[in-house]
Formats: sequence, C-alpha cells, structure tokens
Amino acid sequence: MTETAHGTHHEGEHRSRWPFVAAVGAGALYAGLGLTVLATAAGVVPTAVAAAVALLGTVGLCVGLTGWVVEGFFGAPVSGRRQRLYRLATICFLGTDVATFGAGFVYYLFVRAGAWPPTELPALLGSLVLVNTAVLLASSVTLHYAHHALNGGYQRRFRALLGVTVALGVVFLAGQVYEYYELLVVEGFGLQSGVFGSAFYGLTGLHGFHVFLGVVTLAVVFGRALGGACGPERDTSVTTASLYWHFVDAVWILLVTVLYVGAVVTL
Repeated sequence: MTETAHGTHHEGEHRSRWPFVAAVGAGALYAGLGLTVLATAAGVVPTAVAAAVALLGTVGLCVGLTGWVVEGFFGAPVSGRRQRLYRLATICFLGTDVATFGAGFVYYLFVRAGAWPPTELPALLGSLVLVNTAVLLASSVTLHYAHHALNGGYQRRFRALLGVTVALGVVFLAGQVYEYYELLVVEGFGLQSGVFGSAFYGLTGLHGFHVFLGVVTLAVVFGRALGGACGPERDTSVTTASLYWHFVDAVWILLVTVLYVGAVVTL
C-alpha cells in the first residue's frame, strides 16, 4: 500500500482527476475559439461570451496540466510500472496533438494546391524566425542535459539547466509576440489576409499556445525542483514534461520547413 495526495491505494493502481480536468479545459478552450470565430463572422453569440468560454477553458487546461505534473512529486517514488503508465498517458496525449496539428497542415496543403501565392505575402523567413528556432532548439538541448544531470545526482546543475530551459521558452514566446506585432501592425498581414493568413496564424498560434503550456509545466517542475522534490528515483514528471517539450520542438521544425520556407518556395 502507498499513500498519495489522493488517499491510500494499492501499488500499481492510479486514479487521477487531473487529465480529466485538462481535457475538459481543452474542450472548453476550443469551443470558445470556435464561438469567437462565429461571433466575429456572423454575430451568432456575443463576443464577450465566446471570450469567457475560451478564458475558462484556458484556466482549466492550465490547472489540469499543472496538477498532473505536481501530483507526481508527492508521496514515495513511484514504481516502474506507474512510471510507464505516466509515459504512456503522455504519449497518448501527444498522439491527439499530432492529429490536431495534422489537420492544420492538411488545410495548408489544400491552400498550396490553389494559385500561389494566394495574396501578397510579407517576408516571413527572416532573421527573427531563425533566432527563434535556434532558441527553441537550444532549450531542448538544455532540458536533455538537465535530465541527464538529475539522473547523475547533480542537483545544482539540474536546477540551473532547467531554469535556463524555462527562460529560453519565455524568450521564444517573446519573439513570437514581436513577430506578430511586426506582421499585424507594421505589415498589415492578419487573419483577413486571405486563406494563407488563416493557415499561418492558425498553425503558429496553436504552436505558440503549446509552447506556453510547456513553459508553465516546466516552471512548475522547476519550482518543485528548487524545493528538492526531484531526484534520480523521482524523475517521472521531468520525463513526461521533457517528452512534451521535445515534441513541441519537433513540430516547430516541421512548421518552419512547411510554412515559412514553403511560403517562399514555388512548386
């Protein structure tokens, strides 16, 4: 028998409310975004209602993911079987993300099947996206070596590299915000700029939201690490957060190749 934050249960048996909370939050978020589109385009629902649903969904998703991560730090070190269950749950979650991003890429391929370019496009492939790409790739490297340091018992190195990873994630988000400012305000390129505009902001916005969630998750892990909650035998949450972060990085590489480079390549 083991004791956890949710009570006593048999070893190997695990029930958690947090994945359900995160799923409900994600569903509400997507519903709110859909209602926002309807409110803007057709006035079907008040914009304030759509925004409120999206905001509540975002809060629910963040709370669910945070609780899921924090939960792994309480109680005794989990068994190998439960570690595998956590990893499997994370992989299943990432599988749904593959489908979500896949739908966006399919839409982009349909856009490319028509006349190209569909509208006058701004210069997307510049130094900013290259710097942002380097920052995100560097964050994967620092996270990998942070986990390696944790497994070797080097706590100070682990915390330092994990802190750098969180900082790099914030820098990437700041770079994306600046890119949006340049495109929307300076260039006048927005959602209304044809089908490519909707594909561009849909995919980059979805990815940016995933990076934000990753930064929140890693920040929670970092906060717990500062309290000494991580160790070679207590790295489940570090492992699952790393899986998510490396997935987000891989999606960004695909996105840059297909969307940014693809915007200037005529097939």
